[in-house]
Amino acid sequence: MASEEASLRALESLMTEFFHSCTTNQRKREIEELLNNFAQQIGAWQHCIYFLSNTRNEYVMMYSLTVFENLINKMWLGVPSQDKMEIRSCLPKLLLAHHKTMPYFIRNKLCKVIVDIGRQDWPMFYHDFFTSTLQLIQAPSTTPLGLIMLKTTSEELACPREDLSVARKEELRKLLLEQVPTVLTLLTGILETIWDKNSVTAATPPPSPTSGDSGDLLSSLLQTPQAAKLLNQPIPILDPASEHICFLALDCLTHLFSWIPLSASITPALLTTIFHFARFGCDTRAKKLVAVNGNGHNNNIIQERGKLGVFAMSCINELMSKNCVPMEFEEYLLRMFQQTFYLLQKITKDNNAHSIKSRLEELEESYVEKFTDFLRLFVSVHLRRIESNSQFPVVEFLALLFKYTFHQPSHEGYFSCLDIWTIFLDYLTSKIKSRLADRDEVLNRYKGALVLLLTEVLRRIQFRFNQAQLEELDDETLDDDQQTEWQRHLRQSLEVVAKVMELLPSHAFSTIFPILQDNLEVYLGLQQFVVTSGQVHRLNITAENDCRRLHCSLRDLSSLLQTSGRLAEYFIGDVFAARFNDALRVVERLVEVTLYGSQIKLYDMETAVPSVLKPDLIDVHAQSLAALQAYSHWLAQFYSEVQRQNPEQFVSLISTAMEAAAPLISSKVPEKLLLSACHLLLSLATTVRPVFLVRIQAVQKIFDRISDGSARQLPQEGKVLVCRALSNMLLLPWPNLPESEQQWAVRSTNHASLISTLSREYRRLKENTALSQGKMGLGNTKVIVQETLSILRYIVENISGEVTKSRQICYQSLQESVQMGVPFAEQIIQTFLNMFTREQLAESILEEGSGGCHVVEKFLKILQVVVQEPGHAFKPFLPSIISLCMEQVYPIIAERSSPDVKMELFELLYQILHNNWRFFFKSSVLASVQRGTAEEPMENEAQFASAMQAFGQSFLQPDIQIFKQNLFYLETLNTKHKLYHKKIFRTTMLFQFINVLLQVLVHKSHDLLQEEIGIAVYNMASVDFNSFYTVFLPQFLGSCDGVDSNQRTVLGRNFKMDRDLPSFTQSVHRLVNDLRYYRLCNGSLPPGTIKL
Repeated sequence: MASEEASLRALESLMTEFFHSCTTNQRKREIEELLNNFAQQIGAWQHCIYFLSNTRNEYVMMYSLTVFENLINKMWLGVPSQDKMEIRSCLPKLLLAHHKTMPYFIRNKLCKVIVDIGRQDWPMFYHDFFTSTLQLIQAPSTTPLGLIMLKTTSEELACPREDLSVARKEELRKLLLEQVPTVLTLLTGILETIWDKNSVTAATPPPSPTSGDSGDLLSSLLQTPQAAKLLNQPIPILDPASEHICFLALDCLTHLFSWIPLSASITPALLTTIFHFARFGCDTRAKKLVAVNGNGHNNNIIQERGKLGVFAMSCINELMSKNCVPMEFEEYLLRMFQQTFYLLQKITKDNNAHSIKSRLEELEESYVEKFTDFLRLFVSVHLRRIESNSQFPVVEFLALLFKYTFHQPSHEGYFSCLDIWTIFLDYLTSKIKSRLADRDEVLNRYKGALVLLLTEVLRRIQFRFNQAQLEELDDETLDDDQQTEWQRHLRQSLEVVAKVMELLPSHAFSTIFPILQDNLEVYLGLQQFVVTSGQVHRLNITAENDCRRLHCSLRDLSSLLQTSGRLAEYFIGDVFAARFNDALRVVERLVEVTLYGSQIKLYDMETAVPSVLKPDLIDVHAQSLAALQAYSHWLAQFYSEVQRQNPEQFVSLISTAMEAAAPLISSKVPEKLLLSACHLLLSLATTVRPVFLVRIQAVQKIFDRISDGSARQLPQEGKVLVCRALSNMLLLPWPNLPESEQQWAVRSTNHASLISTLSREYRRLKENTALSQGKMGLGNTKVIVQETLSILRYIVENISGEVTKSRQICYQSLQESVQMGVPFAEQIIQTFLNMFTREQLAESILEEGSGGCHVVEKFLKILQVVVQEPGHAFKPFLPSIISLCMEQVYPIIAERSSPDVKMELFELLYQILHNNWRFFFKSSVLASVQRGTAEEPMENEAQFASAMQAFGQSFLQPDIQIFKQNLFYLETLNTKHKLYHKKIFRTTMLFQFINVLLQVLVHKSHDLLQEEIGIAVYNMASVDFNSFYTVFLPQFLGSCDGVDSNQRTVLGRNFKMDRDLPSFTQSVHRLVNDLRYYRLCNGSLPPGTIKL
């Protein structure tokens, strides 16, 4: 005893020293080593029992429990059965004796250690593990402790970690499922008892504050007066102890519901009880009393009551998230919906808008979030099964959801509710599309709700009605989706507007267009306030109130222009003729407003508040161009279907649009506006393709700017867009015209001239190939090459999917103007290959993140382009490129953990294999037919094998990005070229690759890629399943160390000989899991243990 006492004091001293701020890292490492050595001793647990019983030091307690945790989870198999019995007996007694005085985190850790024993030994060796937990719950003095044990059991046994065999995991789940009815009955009893004990149970209940205003909706939601009466009972006041028990019980239920299936065990009584507790979250009366009395202590109590509601809603949401609902459970769900929507009515019952918003503000924020989650789950998962039920009034529910949405106290809450409406509108759209017979009847049922929704969403995006809230939205900081808070608000709102437009096109248009008109009138009327003084134009609106009103109107016009653009898709296709006049009104208005903006140059105007009004004016002009661009598909359909009857109208629209856009393609125009004009030009050239476009004077001026070099001042993005547009005008076939009228000869000449102009500076480099121009000259060369190639690349990509004639013209233009000849390119490549000696490469690469690294990466990128070239021009370089990769670069980077250069090298190897497959596998269709199933001949076998070896080696490296990339490359090569089926791979590499991938799974080094690895193993094994099962699997198991022969037999037997992907991958993951488990078990046995 004295020695144990001394050990305890020494341990307390060590732990205090370890966590002291003055202790050095060296000393901490010494103490850590001492503690680890102590924990490894046989019988250390006996000291820990004494320490736990006799110390108040939290560090010592936690250390002692860690010793037990390590013993149970890693060494339990080797612990003598007598010791196990003693541990199983001592720890629960210790918990029972000290649970009220222990710090909560120590108590929870001790509970987990006991549950870990149950995980290993229940029911065979620890038969009373679960019954003792149930007894703790049933005894009033230990109910909280029992509930903590129950939740820990649910966490650790229902979804155990990987240190158990799959068979044991399945056994535990089965055992737990058997206990579910008992557990749920017990928890229902606890919650019901507390509720009933604390409820007001007078003979005549006092009238409830909510009973008078429940109205018809409540009686339609709840079929029986008795149910409504129950719900209107006052919420009981709970003492702290009861409240704590309810927290724990609801928390326990939430976890249980996450894994137990919906079944009759979840009774109506339990659901009603959980729902009763959900009412705590929306009880604002008690808060009002606190506000009057000003009692801080009571305020804490109210917060706790609110949290009970949060816990109850978490339970409900766990049930809601289950998509698989048995028929017998649907009635329970309906009852739960009815009850929860009673709460929704309670929250939104007041007709005074401010009152509803203030009520929501008073509620616990997390309660409102949980309630919104519930509504989302209801609409996304269950609406389809409940909508047709006559007992559930869907339209009235939508009315409640509407009030709930538009009185949200926070922006995030409002966004979340808009998401719910989007889900509902998607559901309604797909339902209407699938039911042509009663389409109108379904639509009419919801029309009122949709009309209200559209009106209110439009009001919410307008500063005219909602300035205070909209000004709060951040319009500068970008989120993960690269949009500001204001952009997100507008985008989500416009999605709702667009979905309503799809369902109610006429109504939506007649609602939106007048609002657009009103704001346009203000904008078009600004011309009368423009004052010109010499070269300066000034907007003569200076009064603060007028400036504020103008700011709001311009912001709203910008939003409405975006709305108009978003709706463009609902005027094309089958509805083009029916909605032609509406679309024409919009397009004519947009053309008018873009021309107006360009003519009076509002973007260049001086204003009274330049920091506010100037960006507003630029934005409106840019959005008008973007909205017009959105109608390019409508214009294309107009061109093909209507313009023959009324060509003047179409020509006028296009000419005016070009008149508006062309002056903006200038370096003197703000970039936002310039790019909008460029995008409009490109869309008209690419999508609409009018035959007269190139002849419009405004377009001719753009060609002139390219010719005279003034377009060089444009930002690169604008320059690329303009060049693509001009190229497309000359290359793309005109719609509605036969081949004979396409004027290809003239267009070909003009295109060659355009390309010649664009590549003028680039071709001049040819005249001066000497690289000794100094740094300045080299810098300019780089810029010219980069800019020219960027433009040409986009021009080529643009027509890659077009008709042959377009591609031919483009190729000829490039041949004449840019082609410097294969010999020139060969010379460059050869120079680079000669420059990169092994020593220079090593020096460049080994300096991590250095400029040298980037040079090598850039060169490998160039080679990637070279090896993808079709034709034979660069084929002679393949051997030297492969040699550079495998003999020069790869040996330097192979063993380095840094990803520098690796990504580019492996992409190059992949491109070599993918684009030059016949360099390795010579085959022709005729030869394949003649040979039947015989193998195709192979060449350059050594280079192929070394590339494959490099891929295999990369799977042994820790870098997950390289692993993922290379696994994808192998799978792609198999999909495209049947890599795994090739004789060389099948006979010499297949088993090695499968072995490496299985070892990766066993070592858990790349767990994020489990699924991808499993699929790759399947694809490799499926080449020859017989060999996999009869040769590879026995070899693999035979080579596995850390397991005995009996365990190997079990592992082999459990690997089912299935040939479908899901079953096979399941067997792979079972093999990996159980192999790890057996190694853990065997590692925990004392040395010299004899296994039978």
